[in-house]
Amino acid sequence: MTSARQERHIMKNITLEQLLEVGSHFGHQVTRQNPKARDYIFEARDNIHIIDLAKTKEGLDEAAEFVKNLARREGSTMIILGAKRQAETLVKDASKKAKEAGVDGLYFVTNRWIGGILTNYQEVSKNFKRLKDLTKFMDTPSEKARFTKKEVSLMEKERAKLESFYWGVADMKHVPDAVFVIDTHLEDLAVKEALATNITTVGITDTNADPTIIDYPIPANDDAVGSVELILTHIVEAWIEGRKNMEEAAKPEAEAKAKVEEKKEPTKEKVASKEEKVKKTPAKKTTK
Repeated sequence: MTSARQERHIMKNITLEQLLEVGSHFGHQVTRQNPKARDYIFEARDNIHIIDLAKTKEGLDEAAEFVKNLARREGSTMIILGAKRQAETLVKDASKKAKEAGVDGLYFVTNRWIGGILTNYQEVSKNFKRLKDLTKFMDTPSEKARFTKKEVSLMEKERAKLESFYWGVADMKHVPDAVFVIDTHLEDLAVKEALATNITTVGITDTNADPTIIDYPIPANDDAVGSVELILTHIVEAWIEGRKNMEEAAKPEAEAKAKVEEKKEPTKEKVASKEEKVKKTPAKKTTK
């Protein structure tokens, strides 16, 4: 029987009915179709393409499995990119959910993609450091007192601007292993950078997008809030489950290692106890 603790780490299965309810099947107008997306289109109704939800579910399941397996790798990371208006709040909520779950490795972009995050990380990471330095400065009254009000105001504006761009990736130590993109057509710059750096892409591909350039395409409506929320939540839950599985798998190994170390190196308490016994033991009398 599965324990209550384990159940919290198991993501829910997404059904065709759920995808239908949130409108994941609605594509774009027929005139906006990307020819390479035809394999994912079921039919056209009233000049609107209808996405085959069986293929949506198939793509979502494959993407979630990849994300879960990636999260099981120690040190692995992934960026979630959702800079369009409908996705911004949802991505921030996803960030909060990951933090509450106590997992790491997920980073977020909600304003706009800054070119070079993947292809020129060393240079862009200087902005991460600048943001941290300015944040520390603004939180230190003694430092602020050394500058005029105008200078402090300018630095606060710079900090606010950098934070709007990098709030979700400023702690990233290296380029990510994968990028999950909401609207791969709109975020073509990020997709091109991922392709150039061989970083795995997972993304929602509407009927106006090219699914062939995405490693794990999820053919679905990327404009409807309900559709984006359902898919995004599932991907984040896959990451959380993978991370929790990694942590649980590492516990026995860590405990076994600790026991081995304990046997090799006796604790101070054991050494002190042994010394105390030696002191109390009377010395043997020598006979002539």
